Amino acid sequence: MKKGVLLCSIVVFVSCQAQTKQSEKKSFPIQKTETEWKKELSEMEFFVLRKAGTERAFSSELNNNHAEGVYHCAACGTPLFNSENKFDSGTGWPSFDREIEGNVAFSVDYNLGYARTEEHCATCGGHLGHVFNDGPRKTTGKRHCINGVALDFKPKN
Repeated sequence: MKKGVLLCSIVVFVSCQAQTKQSEKKSFPIQKTETEWKKELSEMEFFVLRKAGTERAFSSELNNNHAEGVYHCAACGTPLFNSENKFDSGTGWPSFDREIEGNVAFSVDYNLGYARTEEHCATCGGHLGHVFNDGPRKTTGKRHCINGVALDFKPKN
């Protein structure tokens, strides 16, 4: 009996998650097929942006980038984060204490078995990373932990 209840709970949970993910993807202004994205993105960009993957910690050159400028979505070019909001979190991924308002969308991710706030480009829906409440207390207290491969940096000129 207990196994049956557990199995039903899992089925309902997965079903709800699938419906949430489907409705999220339909709500972004830029819609492309998986084939179209694969043609435009590198293998790693596709893995992170379209399949919600994660790059290895400390693998992105943007992690130690201290230049002034703006970080854009690598898939569609939407400006997402300003360099003045970047900080060294020590986690191995580029981290920001705030996003460019309106350009980042949020959803709930249960992939690790508990709720996390997932971040997406608000224009194309590309997976960027997650936001946590352990950022700099002197500013927002937020840590937007972002995959470097999901970003293109445009220096200030």
